[in-house]
Amino acid sequence: MELIKTNINQKILKSLFVIILGSIALTISAKFKIPFYPVPMTMQTFVVLFLGIAFGYKIGLATVGIYLLEGMVGIPVFSNSPEKGIGLVYFTGPTMGYLIGFLSAVFLAGYLNLKNNIFLIFIKLVLAVSTVYILGVFWLGSLIGWEKPIFQLGVTPFLLAELFKICLLSLLTKKIIKFRKFI
Repeated sequence: MELIKTNINQKILKSLFVIILGSIALTISAKFKIPFYPVPMTMQTFVVLFLGIAFGYKIGLATVGIYLLEGMVGIPVFSNSPEKGIGLVYFTGPTMGYLIGFLSAVFLAGYLNLKNNIFLIFIKLVLAVSTVYILGVFWLGSLIGWEKPIFQLGVTPFLLAELFKICLLSLLTKKIIKFRKFI
């Protein structure tokens, strides 16, 4: 019985450690950006998909959830924080839909089937990252107005970079998924 408690405690500690590291990785990926208006280009979608692939949907969701919570309470983890605000003020800005989309993307990436071929992995990652952009565009249009060129502002500038990120992750998925053994 004592051995079971020890194993459970070790698993919880490993999971917490991974969640904290993932949150730090997301924060760092948010700070490496190319400034676009109204949404900056970052490496966050790459890290979100990586977290889902590497740690599965449960720990991936916990990591992204903690990251979003950190940002909402005022820790400057988001891309343009603190210079463009912190906390809920920043969170409810132009990037909120994209940030919420991280939850669906990490969930879908975490459900990748190990037996899939590279083409199916690519399609699943495209689907996962598409949810980020769908939610992002809906929020952006609601916030700045649908009469503006929402798709050209919130999607088009990012497509080539996303294609590169997804191709790289598709090639590396079989190697990345081995991280799941450690947690």
